[in-house]
Amino acid sequence: MATEGDPGQLIGMVTLLGAAVVAVPLFKRIGLGSVLGYLAAGLAIGPYGLTLVTDASTILHVAELGVVMFLFIIGLEMKPSHLWNLRGQIFGLGSLQVVVCALLLTVVGMAFGFSWQVSFVSGAGFVLTSTAIVMQVLAERSDIQTPHGQRIVSILLFEDLLIVPLLAVVAFLAPPDAVSATTAAPLWQRAGTALLSLGALVVAGLWLLNPMFRILAKSKAREVMTAAALLVVLGAALLMELGGLSMAMGAFVAGVLLSESSFRHQLEADIEPFRGLLLGLFFLGVGMTLDLDVVAHNWLLIGLGVVALMLAKALCIYLVARLAGSSHGDAIDRATLMAQGGEFAFVLFAEALRLTVISPEVNANMTAIIVLSMAITPLVVMTRKRFARAEAASLDGVETAHDLRGNALIIGFGRMGQIASQGPLARGAELSIIDNDPDVIRNAARYGFKVYFGDGARTDVLQAAGARHARVILVCVNDQAAATRIVENIKRECPQSQLIVRAFDREHALELVRRDADHVVRETFESALAMGRQAVRVLGATDQEADALISEVRSRDTERFALETAGGTFAGRALLLGNIERIDPPRHDPEPGAPASAQTGAS
Repeated sequence: MATEGDPGQLIGMVTLLGAAVVAVPLFKRIGLGSVLGYLAAGLAIGPYGLTLVTDASTILHVAELGVVMFLFIIGLEMKPSHLWNLRGQIFGLGSLQVVVCALLLTVVGMAFGFSWQVSFVSGAGFVLTSTAIVMQVLAERSDIQTPHGQRIVSILLFEDLLIVPLLAVVAFLAPPDAVSATTAAPLWQRAGTALLSLGALVVAGLWLLNPMFRILAKSKAREVMTAAALLVVLGAALLMELGGLSMAMGAFVAGVLLSESSFRHQLEADIEPFRGLLLGLFFLGVGMTLDLDVVAHNWLLIGLGVVALMLAKALCIYLVARLAGSSHGDAIDRATLMAQGGEFAFVLFAEALRLTVISPEVNANMTAIIVLSMAITPLVVMTRKRFARAEAASLDGVETAHDLRGNALIIGFGRMGQIASQGPLARGAELSIIDNDPDVIRNAARYGFKVYFGDGARTDVLQAAGARHARVILVCVNDQAAATRIVENIKRECPQSQLIVRAFDREHALELVRRDADHVVRETFESALAMGRQAVRVLGATDQEADALISEVRSRDTERFALETAGGTFAGRALLLGNIERIDPPRHDPEPGAPASAQTGAS
């Protein structure tokens, strides 16, 4: 603990925070992401950089709690019933990926001239993906709750469960004299301890945690609830660590057990600040552990090892994903995201070194390979993202529009088009739908919609999509210029069709009306009026009064829009309300002979 005369620890903390504050925004601004910013900052200030901070191992150990808290928050969002539904992905998909990758990476190690024992330990360590990096990237992309993200989370959970069996395999591979010299408990005893720890955590989660939080909530002391949330996370992590399991797994289980609790959102809000800070500290610690001297002395072996292991693992992940029914795009994304080694490899290599299964040199080289693979991953993901845009332009699995005959044509099938389609469908209309984004088309197919590829701004595409046969055409594209061109083409080629067009804003709506669009719908107008009506109801108005007030606002807007369309002025009546004006609720018994302005309250 730092004393008044020894500011060393405080200087270290300030250095860590300062490096993060400078590096992370800089790296995010140039498009390299926060993870790479943390890693670069750690490398710069660590023992192999400027040596401003030297105790990298202690920082890394403490900062692992960031990963622990991340998994707790993920657990809070995953109810037990949902986790049970994922059991096939966790144990089926997870085990298939791990086994195939471990075998191939062992072969890669043997190709480098190492024994099969050393190759297996090195390969098995590299199989364990970095939960911290993958979850951080998924969170930044808001992909955790998507089906693709859920499959990745399932695999990560299975890999977290593997640490105990892999440690047992390392003990089995160790020389007899090394095993006899250690005091490690027998395998059956360690397995029993792990099961007891897991059982104790489940019992506490089911019958103790909710009553405890109810009691603490009555105290109305926010800091006590925050302390209790930290106690649950750290206690679960400690219990799992004592049982020889992953601390992150313990926190995840605790989160799942509290996922249906009424205190779930409060717990998430209390943990989130600590999670973000400690996770950033973890990435800083990983960057600080990269031994540049080892890399310099063995640069060829380490460089080739990073490339060979990442390529081999990515290939395995892609093949397993395709075998399990994932699309090409999802399989490529999973392969690039999970191709690195992870933080649990450090635990496995440390145990293998202690039991003399691997030498100190192999441990140093593999640690450098793991850290470099983690550092490279954000760059690989960024590169993949850029290439994905080009891939999206391909029409693999997408059918172009041809000879469509629907009586309703929808151009653009994003959020607006999807909702707008529901009315005609309920009416029994025969829809023809086109969109120029292959990803939108593929996603719509998952929900039973047949969407064809085509650019509605082109007259030949409009003809192929059956615009001349459609009684109504809905233009729902999220592009002002494209919508305007589509209106011009349709009015020229298909004047008999009624045209309903999405407008970005008021100015765009005026432009569309001038180009003879039959009906123009501003994309935010009705939703904004609905919000205003709810606000009026909350402020005490009855349903009748709220409807009348909103009707008056709509009437003013319609009158103003008509004047703008005709190029007129607003003289004679206020068509917009300022923050000092109001419309009084309609009176149910107006006085005879009162002027209209008095009855409506319009100024």
